[in-house]
Amino acid sequence: MDDTNEYFQDTEKLEQILLQEESDSSNSGNHAEYEGEGVQLLRRKLDLLVQTGCILMASNADCPRIMRNMERCEAYLGLPKEYIHIHLNYNIIMVNLSDQTHSFSKYQRVDSHCIEFTVISRVSKMLWTAIREDWSLDRYEQELNELKHVHKQYSPWMIAVAAGFACGGFCIQFGCDWPAFFYASIPAILGFRLKMFLGKLHWNGYVNIAICAFLATLLAWLTTFLSLNPTVASALPAFMHSDTPYHPLMACTLFIVPGVPLINFVSDMVSDYVQVGITRAVTTLMMILAMSFGIAFAIQICGIDNFVKTLSMTPHNPFYYYAIAAAVSAMGFATIYNTPKRIMPVLAVTGIIAVCTRNFVNLGPSNGNTGLDMGIIIGSFVGSALVSIIATKSQHWHHIPHQVIAIPSVIPMIPGVMMYRALFGFIEMDGVVGELTFAFNWAIKASLVILFIALGVAIPNIFVRRLIQPKRKQKLLQLVQERHLKHHDMVDLNKI
Repeated sequence: MDDTNEYFQDTEKLEQILLQEESDSSNSGNHAEYEGEGVQLLRRKLDLLVQTGCILMASNADCPRIMRNMERCEAYLGLPKEYIHIHLNYNIIMVNLSDQTHSFSKYQRVDSHCIEFTVISRVSKMLWTAIREDWSLDRYEQELNELKHVHKQYSPWMIAVAAGFACGGFCIQFGCDWPAFFYASIPAILGFRLKMFLGKLHWNGYVNIAICAFLATLLAWLTTFLSLNPTVASALPAFMHSDTPYHPLMACTLFIVPGVPLINFVSDMVSDYVQVGITRAVTTLMMILAMSFGIAFAIQICGIDNFVKTLSMTPHNPFYYYAIAAAVSAMGFATIYNTPKRIMPVLAVTGIIAVCTRNFVNLGPSNGNTGLDMGIIIGSFVGSALVSIIATKSQHWHHIPHQVIAIPSVIPMIPGVMMYRALFGFIEMDGVVGELTFAFNWAIKASLVILFIALGVAIPNIFVRRLIQPKRKQKLLQLVQERHLKHHDMVDLNKI
């Protein structure tokens, strides 16, 4: 009997042990399932963060702006700032979330780069709205995916015409008359349209640039016969005659000059994003080399090269000529960059301010003009700095990033002719005394002008940002804390 009781007691103990093991196993499975869901959610958040950075890099935002927006995004996603590590590269964005015991990484390649100011503007606005209106992850992902397929706000021919007139505006800045304005614009329109067509065929970008520069220069050379050939000139009405027939040769290819990468290169270098800055500088140099090759090939065929070495770029036009040309150029380049239409009047005004200020400081009695006669380097710095100060204030009125206002406004001051005059000097050296000095003179002058334009754009923005950033960070922190206290969705690595 005792043996029987012991048997039943042992059986009950065994059943209890088995039930406890089943319970532990079930709890362990639930815990593992919970851990899996947490890791999956975390990886999704890291993916959204990396996608945000890639979209901005692909749209040619400068690195400080990309980093600011990614920091806002990580705050919205509930990722702990102390554990997030972001690395920006021109062709890849890398994010790591790690503490002493966990590490999660996400890399994504940036396959193409196209200047898209509409996208840059929308990303900034989208992030603030997502935090303020408490978007779900699904809503944010949907909005982010829509940014990858933003359509151009302007038709291809509208962009080409705007780019052509922007080059005509450059020509006015060099001192041409109004007939020459159109003789520069028409070759530029056709050259830019060809560039768009070859881009759709996925031709090599540098080959594309060389071909378009060749065609535009050749067409600009043909327009000189309208004014220089006695037979043709006598058959045309007087308003089609130009006293500056060679000036279009200097301006007809300037739609290729990569003004945005040039300015972003200096901005990134100043902000300690050296690797991205150097990559942008090399890409810009390759584009200018391709453009110079196309122009050099064209002038060899035409037998004309006096515009490279001897044709004066010192203008003697009234200031209202400069104002009209600056407004046309600023809006023309903004159209190329797919800038929102609502901001175009602002860009016309800021473009006028930038160019007229530059010319007033640059020109003077020594070259037969009215002004302070302080040179193009100081003039370019003052003009770009003044516009940058205006942009830092007006960006809050118009709810648009500083870059979208400042860069198109200063693009008409980019010294494209100086850059390829320097390259021509090096390419066509044949041992004549003074050729090296000529090439280095233009190279140094162009480099300094670009540097001071970029510094003029960057420095006021950096100082103003440091003044207002603490307030904006405090506002952001408050909004984020309210959101995460409401949903309890702050990422905690200790629970994963």
